[in-house]
Amino acid sequence: MSINPEQFAAANKAAVDSLLAVANTALASAERIATLNLETARSVLEDSAANAKALMGAKDVKDAVTIQASLAQPGVEKAVAYGKSVYEISAQMQEQMTKMVEAQFGDFQKSVAGMLEKAAKSAPAGSDVAVAAVQSAIAAANSAFDNMRKAAQQVTDLTQNNIAAATSATVKAAKKASGK
Repeated sequence: MSINPEQFAAANKAAVDSLLAVANTALASAERIATLNLETARSVLEDSAANAKALMGAKDVKDAVTIQASLAQPGVEKAVAYGKSVYEISAQMQEQMTKMVEAQFGDFQKSVAGMLEKAAKSAPAGSDVAVAAVQSAIAAANSAFDNMRKAAQQVTDLTQNNIAAATSATVKAAKKASGK
């Protein structure tokens, strides 16, 4: 069984397209993170200036402590929001990459199945055992890929739940601390 030049060119084009899609997804995520970092830096600078002005306007130490305590809560909430945004960007990138890999694996499965069917038709008599063995190996690979995908989804779900719990606990602790 030989591959003709058109098949070879199509396979190369598909590989290049896949690499470009991965690169574009990674760059888009990096751009979103960079934008988030710039916006966060700007916000921190503005908040710091406003906080310094508020503290300089304190009449006495007790007033300064009260002002400082009132400033802690928004800072914690912004830090939690920043962490959550970074996680969301990362999770979206991971989801996009997963979809690309699944699509490529699906295309690969179809291609291999087609080549195997073609090979089985042109195979000499008595080679059906070898064809069955290859089909069995492909089925095992498909099963392993599906199990790996399910495990990755479980890890993602668990991570999301843990982040939500940690965020909630951090905000509650900050509220409790600023209330004192």
